[in-house]
Amino acid sequence: MSVANMHAGGGFNPPKPTTKGGPDYGRFVAAVRTMQDHARAADAPDHVIAEAADLLEKASALLAPYDADEWSSPSGRRLDLPNRGNILSVPMELAKGEDGAVHGWLRFSRYHLGRNGAAHGGALGLAFDSILGYTAAVLTGGLHQRTAFLHVDYRRIVPVETTLQVDAQLTEDAGRKIHVAATLRDGDDVLTEAHALFVRLKPGQP
Repeated sequence: MSVANMHAGGGFNPPKPTTKGGPDYGRFVAAVRTMQDHARAADAPDHVIAEAADLLEKASALLAPYDADEWSSPSGRRLDLPNRGNILSVPMELAKGEDGAVHGWLRFSRYHLGRNGAAHGGALGLAFDSILGYTAAVLTGGLHQRTAFLHVDYRRIVPVETTLQVDAQLTEDAGRKIHVAATLRDGDDVLTEAHALFVRLKPGQP
């Protein structure tokens, strides 16, 4: 039996909160994110790039002996940190509002740049999968679910390094099917819209 199937919900489970990584884990995650931005933006002399590569290799060697499976690593399980300390996620903050919908903000960094100041389209897909998955879970109370489809309409260019507004809602909850939709705005301008279907997992389903 695989490690994933040993857990309720098969291979998709809500994160079990942890304090592993200690008080500096948030700083560690922020440093990795900042490094990604610099790696994307730097136009440095050759010797600076060489020194940076040496330092990164040293940091990787320091961490390598402690690689753990997803159930043990604190990444994604630090509920006290933004994005649960998950480096992959686009930085955002979301919460259920008094109107029964989800509202918040997100910000694409230089790391997410496509071209000409615009966020990469794939980064938008990643962001909306997180937004709509959160919305489906929070508004239905369902913790074991997976994305069945995600449709994104790119209305306007989505800028990087700009704080944008997110609004999301449940559109239908029928049996195992959860339909949700979201809008990304810059002020009054609708930049991107998305809708998705999430399917509740059967017990033990991966």
